[in-house]
Amino acid sequence: MRVVLTGSAGFIGRHIATALAEQGDEVVPVDLMLPQAHGPAEPPAGTLRLDVREATTWVHVLRGADVVVHQAALVGLGARVADLPAYAGHNDLGTATLLAAMHEAGVSALVLASSMVVYGEGRYTCPAHGSQQPAARRREDLDAGWFENPCPVCGGPLGCDLVEESAAVDPRSAYAAGKLAQEHYAAAWARQTGGRAVALRYHNVYGPGMPRDTPYSGVAAMFRSSVERGEAPQVFEDGGQMRDFVHVADVARANLLATRAVGESEAALTAYNVCSGTPVSILEVAQAVAGDGPAPRVTGGYRLGDVRHVVASPARAAKELGFRAEVSPDVGLAGFRHAALRA
Repeated sequence: MRVVLTGSAGFIGRHIATALAEQGDEVVPVDLMLPQAHGPAEPPAGTLRLDVREATTWVHVLRGADVVVHQAALVGLGARVADLPAYAGHNDLGTATLLAAMHEAGVSALVLASSMVVYGEGRYTCPAHGSQQPAARRREDLDAGWFENPCPVCGGPLGCDLVEESAAVDPRSAYAAGKLAQEHYAAAWARQTGGRAVALRYHNVYGPGMPRDTPYSGVAAMFRSSVERGEAPQVFEDGGQMRDFVHVADVARANLLATRAVGESEAALTAYNVCSGTPVSILEVAQAVAGDGPAPRVTGGYRLGDVRHVVASPARAAKELGFRAEVSPDVGLAGFRHAALRA
């Protein structure tokens, strides 16, 4: 199988490239080498330094490909309002341009890196009023240290439940809006061209080769970088936020399975949660990464745009892709404590 892999030099992209090559696939690696993602690092040997926003100028690279695995994107919440044009350019325009180039090149299969952030808040249940979709948390409540979502009907506490791919989407950051836009563009492309797309909604990915902490890094990298400096990891809110952390080796394997399944899909676009299926709290993550180092410090601070709980159902990916995570968070996060990071 000939696979064009965008974002091939990134944290996840490198692991996908290795998994595909080990499977015997021909990998065509494409990466712009954005400083936000790579710093001053040089690309791996053989990388085509190309911009997906200009994909219609390198259609020849796409010709003959069986599938495009599209990882290239700006990641993170979007630290500032000034980041909005960059996110829209790289993630929205970049994906739309790549899809146009794929059509011109005759490529009809796409595996897209999406994210759990498209859901906004996760799924919640009130003991008295059943399933509920809470509104965005209010700044005044966060300032007062009230972090849990109340039931919109009675104001009582909501229980956290698994998010299935059919859940309502509610993006609450620049990155989330762009990821949902990528899914919509991919679905429109598939319907217009007869192509097929799979959107892999990554949950919190971690593992060796993760970039060190920047405003665009994941929380696991921030905790790991603090430990490396001999500092206590700083935990926002009360540390009770629930997430699903999935090891990058499992994410790479999900992509490999998706490249085999995408052409057989009946839907224009099918979304899958890529998760461990084992929810953990942010404080538990910090403690696992810290190990015997300085104990995590719960700060009570918060970031607008963060959501309280998002935990995923792995059922659809297991049934339709045959994907089940092999690295449990308790083992993977303890190992991540000693993993090498990228500058």
